[in-house]
Amino acid sequence: MKKKYYNDAVIGNKNMVASFSKKGEMLRLYYPSIDYRQFIDTTYMGVKVNDSALIYLHDDINNEYEQYYTENTNILNTKIKNTYFNLSITQTDFVCISKNLLIKKYIFTNENVIDLNVNFLAYSKLLSNLNNMVGTRIEQDICMQYSHDYTYCMFSKSPILGYRLHEAQDDIKGGLLQDKDYIGIGEDCAISYDVGLLKPGESKELEIFIYINDNGLKNRFDEIIKDVQKLKKIDVKKELKTAEEYWRTYVEEHDGLKVLSNKQKWEKKVNNYEKMKKIYIRSILLFPILSNSKTGGISAAIEVDEEQTKCGRYSYCWPRDAVFITKALDILKMDKQTDKFYTIFSKETQSQNGMWEQRFYTDGRLAPNWGYQIDETASIVYGVYEHYKVTQNKEFLKETYSMCKKAIEALDSFCNVNSSKILRFKTHEGYDLWEMNEGIHLYSLSAIYAAYKSMISIEKELNENADVENLRNSCKKLKQYCIDNFISKEDNTLKRNNKDNKCDISLLGAVVPFKMFDSDLKEVKNTIEKINLSLRTYTGGYLRFEQDNYLGGNYPWPIATLWMALYNLKNKKNLEALRQIDFVTSSQTEHGFLAEQIDNDSMQAKWVIGLGWSHAMYIIALSEL
Repeated sequence: MKKKYYNDAVIGNKNMVASFSKKGEMLRLYYPSIDYRQFIDTTYMGVKVNDSALIYLHDDINNEYEQYYTENTNILNTKIKNTYFNLSITQTDFVCISKNLLIKKYIFTNENVIDLNVNFLAYSKLLSNLNNMVGTRIEQDICMQYSHDYTYCMFSKSPILGYRLHEAQDDIKGGLLQDKDYIGIGEDCAISYDVGLLKPGESKELEIFIYINDNGLKNRFDEIIKDVQKLKKIDVKKELKTAEEYWRTYVEEHDGLKVLSNKQKWEKKVNNYEKMKKIYIRSILLFPILSNSKTGGISAAIEVDEEQTKCGRYSYCWPRDAVFITKALDILKMDKQTDKFYTIFSKETQSQNGMWEQRFYTDGRLAPNWGYQIDETASIVYGVYEHYKVTQNKEFLKETYSMCKKAIEALDSFCNVNSSKILRFKTHEGYDLWEMNEGIHLYSLSAIYAAYKSMISIEKELNENADVENLRNSCKKLKQYCIDNFISKEDNTLKRNNKDNKCDISLLGAVVPFKMFDSDLKEVKNTIEKINLSLRTYTGGYLRFEQDNYLGGNYPWPIATLWMALYNLKNKKNLEALRQIDFVTSSQTEHGFLAEQIDNDSMQAKWVIGLGWSHAMYIIALSEL
């Protein structure tokens, strides 16, 4: 599979999501949920002009590019100018709102002084393995690449000019496609269309459609063809307008911080309103693409590394990450999606022992895991009450009460708490939130403390005479355990775990958001000073922890930097917090996406672009300004 680590742009609806490079190449396509299944190995589009060979739209020495979203939407436009032929191509990609159909609209404009005869070619290679063999069938001007489970259909309203059913990548380079068969074996194919002769100044349009049929529901080719023929009749202009209106309305309805409707106020709060607004709008448009509309599961990001050449993959739902994101969803008035995360996804994914595993597919199925993190479980309980504080919906608390109660019992077991007399407190080891260190971790214990506190509040809300003495004792015992075991005697700072004393930004979790320690505590102040000396880079961003070697290390993370901003906001150090928010703001991509990391030298986004946790922390930080 071609290595494609950077998704520069994403589009989608509730069931279909696609990602693109900055040059308009479609990199990934997910259906029927936003994190599974991914179909594409390679998708190339190109043109043959007059007697030329193939000119790839995404990669030619004579091509110039400009890419932008239609304002306040998930509609992506890529302008491609081939300077050799002076042929201008505008590619517009969007997914229909009410149909699981991706449309690629092309406008070809001849800016030359001579006639240009243009053919359009499309190459498609699907992901395949022994249990997912792919074949191709051409019928009624529809290219159908089919496996056991799905049929991937590419078609246009125009007739197919030529095609190649197998091993097409070399043939397509010449710009001419010929095949004697209508059906063939193999995961790749290519088709071509005649755009026609363009006079100087003349423009013509071509629309390419991508539709995926679920063969479990319908598997006869005559049925699939019938559906496709109906789709060919749709009014693309109408669908484009519908998508535009839908997304713009969505942005207006979820302007929870009134950034768009109160420009004057925000210009006084931040140093660069327009750049901040760009991230804000893109966050509003990104969250529904990362969220499973049925279960409420939230993907950490669109996948970047299917073959795990650099990481353990990203397109899964980590309960901990999702709890941070649900906080942002509530701020943006997306509370119904938060409801689903807790009442559907969390309830369905809770283990019999009351815990939650490391990560899941957004439909609730267990994803590949490599270790246990107790803060995942504690975060859910904490998140339930945080959501209730926003909605004040007691029915929600009643619906999630048993789930939380079971989770608390699991936390008691993990900590070896005697629930009747609190005779002892001894924790098990597990992974920390960075999934790189095993041991007993202050962040994890702080999350458990917050879960106990949240459960006390839940009990009180649902039962005026609630007996919460055991929970109070657990909190008290846990806090004392942390004081006894996680304060360094050498420098009187907080320790991140029971095995080393490396400085770690997650130490802030004990203060923000879990509130186990007060920010004016001497040990906390010493820790902040140590963080500033050890983790702040020369550019003003913050590392996760000392000697962080992930992907080469030494790169500040938006998550870490915004965590420090939240601490400073809590302590009324607004100017310092604003500098940290500005640092993250300046690292955004041209489309307003935040990444997992930031390159210190170039100040450009590094690694995962459009990381949900980064966007969530940004929204949370803005809400505290």
